Amino acid sequence: MRIAIIGSGCSGLTAIKNLLDAGLKEIICFEKSDQIGGNWVYTAAPGHSSVSEATHIISSKALSQFSDFPMPDDYPDYPSHQQILAYFQAYTRHFHLDHYIRFNTAVLRAEKIEKERWCLHLDDGTQAEFDYLLVANGHHSVPRHPDWKECFTGKYLHAHEYKTNQGLEGKRILVVGAGNSGCDCAVEASRVAARVDISLRSPQYIIPKFIMGRPTDTFAATFHWLPQSVQDGLQRISLRLQIGRYHDYALPEPDFSPTRAHPTINSALFDKIRHGKVHPRPGIQKISGQTVYFADNATAQYDVLIAATGYKISFPFFDRDFLDWEEAAHIPLFLRIFHPDHPSLFFVGLIQPQGCIWPLAEIQARLIGQLLTNKIQLPLNWRKLALSEGRNRAQQFIARPRHSIEVHYYPYLKQLQRMIQGQIK
Repeated sequence: MRIAIIGSGCSGLTAIKNLLDAGLKEIICFEKSDQIGGNWVYTAAPGHSSVSEATHIISSKALSQFSDFPMPDDYPDYPSHQQILAYFQAYTRHFHLDHYIRFNTAVLRAEKIEKERWCLHLDDGTQAEFDYLLVANGHHSVPRHPDWKECFTGKYLHAHEYKTNQGLEGKRILVVGAGNSGCDCAVEASRVAARVDISLRSPQYIIPKFIMGRPTDTFAATFHWLPQSVQDGLQRISLRLQIGRYHDYALPEPDFSPTRAHPTINSALFDKIRHGKVHPRPGIQKISGQTVYFADNATAQYDVLIAATGYKISFPFFDRDFLDWEEAAHIPLFLRIFHPDHPSLFFVGLIQPQGCIWPLAEIQARLIGQLLTNKIQLPLNWRKLALSEGRNRAQQFIARPRHSIEVHYYPYLKQLQRMIQGQIK
C-alpha cells in the first residue's frame, strides 16, 4: 500500500505521523520547498506564500497544539510565527517525519489511473504511482482579487503579498476587508502610515483575544456543551461587556449570530480605532485612479490599497475538468475528507474552523489511518452523505466564498471522533 501526501505544512506533517502510528510505512510526502512548515515559513520574498513579519496565531496555545506533542511551557498564550515554526520543526524531529518527505519536489500533475490508483508527475521529470493520495496543500496560497483591482492606479497589493509595514511610511492606506488578515494589516500599517482606513462591505464579528483574563477560545470552550443558541447568547453578552457596541467604534453592528460567520480575533484594532489611528469606512462603490468612492457617498484618495479579500481553493496539480472548487458555494466531501467519486483520494486540512485547524487535521489523519488499516469502515451511504453534508454545512453559515469550507469546531470534532469510534453507521 503506497501512499502519497502533497504538502508538508501542519496538515501534511500530522498526516505522516498518524499514518505511521496506524502501521502504514510506504509513505512519501512531496514538498515543493526546501523545508517543512508551509505558510509558517516567513520570508519577505514576493510570491512566496507566508505569514507576515508580525504574525501571531489567533487561537490559544492550549487549543492549538497536537494531542501528543504539547507546546513548550514558556510559549505565550498566543505564540509568534517564529515559535510556531519552531514547534512544527520540533514535532518533525521528534517523530522522525523528515525521513518520509521529499523536499524540493513539486507535484505538477496528479492523474487518476486504473484501479483507483494515482500517477504523480513530478517537476524533476519523473513519475510515481500510488494506491492512495492525501492532499494537504493548504488553502491560503491563491489570492482572491476584487473586480476593481485594475481600476486603482496607486500601489495595489493583496494581503497575501503584505509581509511588513516597511515602505508604507507616511502613506495614505486603505485596507479592504476586516477578516483576520485585514485587521492585522490595518493595525501594523497604522504604526507608520500617515492615515489608515479600513473598508467593511458587511458587518463582521471582531472579537478580542482575551475575555475575563483568559484566551477567548479557552473561555468559549467551557460552554461548548450548551445548545448553540445559548452559546450565541452568552457570546453576545460577553462581547457587550468586553467591548461595548460595535457602532461605538464606527463599525457596523452584526445582525446575525456569532457562529454564522468566521470570526476575526483581534484586540488591537479597537485600540487603534479609538486612538484615531485606523478609521472604519463602508463598502466601496467604485474606484477611479487613486480616488475611492464609498457606499455613503464619501470619497478619499489613497497611495496604497491592500485587498484582504481572501483566497481561492486551488489544486494546481489537478486538471480543472477533474476537480475545480475555486468558485464552489459548498464542497461535497464526506466529513470534509472523502470525495464521493474518488474513494482513494483524501483531503486533510481543507477546512476553516471556528478554532484552530491543527488538532482537527490531526484527527482527520488518524481517521484515515484507521480506515486504511480496516479498523473502521465508512457508512454504506457515505457518498450520498458527502453531497448532503456539503449543502447542509453551507446553510449553517452566511453565503460568502470564505465559508465554503467553514466548520463549527466542536460539533465537527465530535463527528470525527464518533467516526473513529465506529458510532457512525
